[in-house]
Amino acid sequence: MAFAKSISVILMLLMASCGVCFGVVYRVGDSNGWTNKANFNFENWASSKNFHVGDVILFEYESGKDNVSRVNHEDFRTCNVKNPIRVRATGHDSITIRNPHSHLFFISGVPGHCEAGQKVDIRVAPSDSQSNVSAPSPDSAPTANSLAPAPSPSAAAPSLLSSIQLYMATAVLAFFAF
Repeated sequence: MAFAKSISVILMLLMASCGVCFGVVYRVGDSNGWTNKANFNFENWASSKNFHVGDVILFEYESGKDNVSRVNHEDFRTCNVKNPIRVRATGHDSITIRNPHSHLFFISGVPGHCEAGQKVDIRVAPSDSQSNVSAPSPDSAPTANSLAPAPSPSAAAPSLLSSIQLYMATAVLAFFAF
């Protein structure tokens, strides 16, 4: 019986440690989504979050009526959509954060939207191993690896699904172990 409890505890700890491997999915604008309606303050939204490597930034909006452009700091500041690093327009665009200690600048490419406040600066926290490294300048050029290809719309779901599976497995193991 003691052996079964030991195995159960080890399995629960192993499953719990796997839960931290998944990043958090942040829906930009929360229930408002990526919009210029409702006078939403994306600056306040972003400053209330702690973004880390592995997290997913999800832009949801009505396809065909908006888009999201990744730009450099200067274009973000001036709402210049003429030199985007990348433009997405599916209405369900997810971006996985790959680089610690960085800024990701996004604006709407629809005329007037950025000027009305539809822009967001995602500030990524340094990883534990990067905590003593100085932050790069927001004006520095982005690296080729700083923006991963967008996963399919269903790719953001595994984080939630894995959490549910983790809790279910833990409950089953706890039931049989004790």
